[in-house]
Amino acid sequence: MNAPQTIIGQSPALSAALDHLSALATIDRPVLVIGERGTGKELGAERLHFLSSRWSEQFIKVNCGAITESLLESELFGHEAGAFTGATKRHIGRFERADGGSLFLDELGTMSLRLQEKLLRLIEYGEFERVGGSSTLKVDVRIIAATNADLRGMANNGQFRWDLLDRLTFDVVRLPPLRERPGDIEELAQHFAVRMSSDLGWSLFPGFTDEAMETLKGCRWPGNVRELKNAVERSLFRWGRDDAAVDEVVVDPFANFAGPFGGDSTAEDLADVSDSPERLSTGLPPRRDWPIDFQQCVTEYAKAILLEALEEASQQQKVAAELLGLSYDQLRGLMRKHDLRTRPPRRVSNPRK
Repeated sequence: MNAPQTIIGQSPALSAALDHLSALATIDRPVLVIGERGTGKELGAERLHFLSSRWSEQFIKVNCGAITESLLESELFGHEAGAFTGATKRHIGRFERADGGSLFLDELGTMSLRLQEKLLRLIEYGEFERVGGSSTLKVDVRIIAATNADLRGMANNGQFRWDLLDRLTFDVVRLPPLRERPGDIEELAQHFAVRMSSDLGWSLFPGFTDEAMETLKGCRWPGNVRELKNAVERSLFRWGRDDAAVDEVVVDPFANFAGPFGGDSTAEDLADVSDSPERLSTGLPPRRDWPIDFQQCVTEYAKAILLEALEEASQQQKVAAELLGLSYDQLRGLMRKHDLRTRPPRRVSNPRK
């Protein structure tokens, strides 16, 4: 059996979650792992299984959101030959395969109410029937469930069974998003970069420049660790050389495309730049003679805001990004889009922060 993947990071928020999982491994009860997409819920479930007394038995996984209701029922509980069209032979479901071990139910919130009822019976009595079967089967399985949905809110709206939620939540472990563990970004980035270097056939990973690492640390990463991994791997691939430190981080692969995916500025671009209008000092542009070229006006206004912020920040891009409420990477992308360059800084000792 394969060993679990290591969960990388030393931040207090992550350490607390991992300690919680380790403690729960000692008691044989259902556990719900919650967290945003990309936070590593499956890795958390693996940790729970491999630290438990069931570590030498099967750890079976199923993504409830990736399978239709009818197929999910068959995958979980199995079916008998002839149970439905195309069922030419008996199928052993994942509960049977996980007997003695653990079953990880990912994206639990997508499960239908009918299947929730069947799952509840299995949790309460350890019994179920295969689809199309009449024999009652018994299994000994520890259930570890995961979701990024608000199951309590769904239960209040009748979309999830309260009794099932009660049975699944002997305890709940929350895996923190990456924005709550910024100190782990550098370690994660280095880890993913070393692995990607090997995949690219490089003799070694040349490292990130300080500027590139600041870009990585300055992003909010709504897709969390998964998004960071993709950005690091994409950046190394596009950098394409192992003899110089990686200096360009490609967070958004659409950034240089024209149309609705990038390129020329749109109203959405302006909204990104002026997310909080009160933090900008330019105000609205003067009244114009109508009709106007909307796209051209948006581009001119965005450029004016960027130039003013850079002037206020003495041409220091990181400071300008802070003034605009942007990440460093977002600012650099906008500067490339509008073909802007920083000028030699004006002579001031302390730019406003």
